Amino acid sequence: MERIAAMVMLSAGWRRLAIALAAGAFAALMLPPFGLFPAGFVSFSVLVWLIDGASGNPDRGVILRRWPSFLIGWTFGLGYFVASLWWTANALLVDADEFAWAVPLAAVGLPAYLAIYHGLAAALARMLWTDGFLRIVALAASFGLAEWLRGVVFTGFPWNAVGQGLTPFPLMMQSLALVGGHTMNMAAVFVFAAPALFASSRGRAAGLSLAALLFAAHLGYGGYALYIAPQPAQTDRVVRLVQPAISQADKLDDDQRAAVFQAHLDLTKAPPAEGGKAPRLIVWPETSVPFILTQSPDALALISDALEDGQILFAGAVRVEGGGAEERYYNSIYMIDSQGQIIGAADKVHLVPFGEFLPFEDFFRKLNLQAVAAMPGGFSAALQRGMLTLPDGFKLLPLICYEIIFPSEITAEGPDAPDVILNITNDEWFGVSPGPWQHFLQARLAAVETGLPVIRDANSGISAVIDPRGRVTAGLAFGAKGFIDTTIPAKIDTIVPKAYRTLLFGLLLLSSFLIVMLARMGFVFERN
Repeated sequence: MERIAAMVMLSAGWRRLAIALAAGAFAALMLPPFGLFPAGFVSFSVLVWLIDGASGNPDRGVILRRWPSFLIGWTFGLGYFVASLWWTANALLVDADEFAWAVPLAAVGLPAYLAIYHGLAAALARMLWTDGFLRIVALAASFGLAEWLRGVVFTGFPWNAVGQGLTPFPLMMQSLALVGGHTMNMAAVFVFAAPALFASSRGRAAGLSLAALLFAAHLGYGGYALYIAPQPAQTDRVVRLVQPAISQADKLDDDQRAAVFQAHLDLTKAPPAEGGKAPRLIVWPETSVPFILTQSPDALALISDALEDGQILFAGAVRVEGGGAEERYYNSIYMIDSQGQIIGAADKVHLVPFGEFLPFEDFFRKLNLQAVAAMPGGFSAALQRGMLTLPDGFKLLPLICYEIIFPSEITAEGPDAPDVILNITNDEWFGVSPGPWQHFLQARLAAVETGLPVIRDANSGISAVIDPRGRVTAGLAFGAKGFIDTTIPAKIDTIVPKAYRTLLFGLLLLSSFLIVMLARMGFVFERN
């Protein structure tokens, strides 16, 4: 181990950058569709050794001295995000004549931006670097801060946070209910980087013991939550998930609008399986209605004909407000009763940058650019998140597409808390790629973190009902056309309220930085 560590630490030039790039790309194996979490032990150990050797010229200024460590972290992040997010470029090929030129920006430009956060984490950690295991603490805290920033700066894009590498299946998801996603990022980096200590003598026993204890506690609590603690009950509410598996090209083709709409109606009208109970709730995916529903009374009549008495449809659609120069478009969910009346609606709050709106719009409009999936003038964001409430008081929290990856923004406590998350999406934009599986994992993690079941309906998959432990109770495979009728699990109370999990993250972050700073000043010593 010492020989490998020395080789990595003493590497230079393009070989050093190649090692960092490869280590970051290898870390992507932790994520769906692979879920090989042991890859994290290799990648982050290599990152530690690379930072060990990233000593800047002491004659330079504070910033320039950190450039070698920033470059290593940025290159590591570039490998990680290119390998895990290359599929975002698929959305640009749906309308290749218009957007094919931007494929390199999606495949490499977006990862290059996101890698800045990894670069900053490495540079900050190097400022607090020690010879012993506290350098692992510095790295974990720095990544925890960087990943938090990545989730909030420019509306945030926390996709594929490093903590997700430690949560590939339900046994390893349950700790989220205790500590939350931000603390999980810190814990994951600490645990994954710990094997680097095998090549050290100072602090090796303490660091490896603490990492092993954290990992054992992570697995142990998962076993307790899944097999010993009380399990979520099933309600008597039956929901139908409609998965039409319509290609994105057909959805954008004006000549196919009637056929697209009819495909949803046919799956809605289909009888339940033999012996099955008729659903009271029916869900269509994001932008399933291929026209402005409020301008198509005949469409509402057809929906009424497709629904049985008492059934309620939740349909993804574009909602328009105002007219002329004041016309605004929203990515929305409509709640429609069996009489064809719209009895509720909720608009998307967290829009996708460059997908649904243009950040720095005035600048990009001058370059004649527009968002990929936007209406004329772009989508508008709702000012606040709405709730969809059934006549009997059952509350559904609507989250459209990637809004589900922000569980820290979901309020699941108090008298006005929702009973279930309703997540509709259209991952057909990304074809057969890791994207739909990564998105699906994040929906499962949101269920665990909030204690809420998730009804997830996707155009081409993966559609499923997920219980508050992150387990799939029923679902449809990716690419399958059809529907599934199933009951909705009940929500559970989270042991640690969200406010306490946020406080825990802040305290751990501050205490970690304080300890390593004291170590740098000689007030804290690391034993062999």
